[in-house]
Amino acid sequence: MQLPRSLSLLALLLFAFTICSWAQNASQTLEADEVPFDYASTHGKVDFDTHQPNNHSGAGHTSQGIFGIDSLLNFNGEFHADGVDSNGAPQSKWYYNMIGQLPQHGGTTVINAPIVPVNVDLLDFDGSVRFHIDVMQYLSNVVNSPVFQNATYSSSSTPTQFTDAVQRAEFYNTAKSDWHTLLNPSVKPARTMRIPRGTYQFARYSSGPLAGQIAYVLVDYNTFGNLLFPATETDTTTPIGSAEHAGDITTKDLSTFLFPNIYLFGDFGCCVLGYHSYDFEPGNGTKQLAEKRYVVDYSSWISPGIFRGGFQDITALSHEIAEAYNDPFVVSDGAHNATPWWLAPNGLCQNNLETGDVIEGLPNATYPMTMNGFTYHPQNEALLQWFEFQGSSDAIGNAYSYPDVTVLTSISAPQTAGCQ
Repeated sequence: MQLPRSLSLLALLLFAFTICSWAQNASQTLEADEVPFDYASTHGKVDFDTHQPNNHSGAGHTSQGIFGIDSLLNFNGEFHADGVDSNGAPQSKWYYNMIGQLPQHGGTTVINAPIVPVNVDLLDFDGSVRFHIDVMQYLSNVVNSPVFQNATYSSSSTPTQFTDAVQRAEFYNTAKSDWHTLLNPSVKPARTMRIPRGTYQFARYSSGPLAGQIAYVLVDYNTFGNLLFPATETDTTTPIGSAEHAGDITTKDLSTFLFPNIYLFGDFGCCVLGYHSYDFEPGNGTKQLAEKRYVVDYSSWISPGIFRGGFQDITALSHEIAEAYNDPFVVSDGAHNATPWWLAPNGLCQNNLETGDVIEGLPNATYPMTMNGFTYHPQNEALLQWFEFQGSSDAIGNAYSYPDVTVLTSISAPQTAGCQ
């Protein structure tokens, strides 16, 4: 496999977030790479960072989807809105690409959704295991979550999954009534990521029943990407490479690599809680040798009490799955899912169809819902109409966000490149 030149990241960034109120005991002696529990809140605002894979031709603006690739089912669409491209040149016609089949065609598309649990070994300088962090304790709650199980939503006459409900809200007035895009989850064998000392930091709980236990780990962003994605198509040492070669994930799947409270930091600050991307094998654009794209997401389970603002349990997972539905190939051809520049209420300035980024960090960013005996916190999502700069949204109830339609009540003002 080839790792994109710079890891394609469409990340769930908690910016301007604060850690909850458990204070680190000032008298406690910290290890050299241990940080106080409130470390993140003392390091200020987290910037948003977007990296894209190598540009690919991704030819075709037809409704049939991007051709010349071997990947999951996808469809194309377009809209018209005055704006400027990344270089500031005026542009009025924009193209998008999404997972599934055309809403106007109707019918149910079922996509296999492997869940690959990834345990983490934090290594010491001599290569021995210093700490082992197990993800399996969170697995059943993930499988039973609204991302993969049915619940009731206003956008569907029958119970459905969270991301399908969001998509149906977007195309509520154009899709056939039986149109659904559903995930078929299956748990795959666990993998282990071994992270060298010097590339991570960690924090412990300072009080309560978990006092002294590791609360979360901060891993260098570039190190994490190199440990997750295979360096070559024969590399089986990474979780993604190993899962590909074992047949646990395929190009027709939407695959989740689930981590336990593992967040990323870098020059942008802290913390990245998840991202979606794809791993690829090059081809020549023909059916005989099409480029293979494995659409994947890294999502961290978020234990309660670590973050404020309702960010916990499946917030990262729901954010990344919803964005993968709306932008599976992360604008890698420079056209599909590029949008007019927008300025979100949370201060982010971007020009891509990243539905979670618009809302992350807002006071009402999550949508608590109880099912299967657990209260989950999926993230509300911006709808396509918000990116289309529709003065009057043609989504469900004229909404710009869903499931909570009150999160976004107006569109962004027109922006120049970089919102300058």
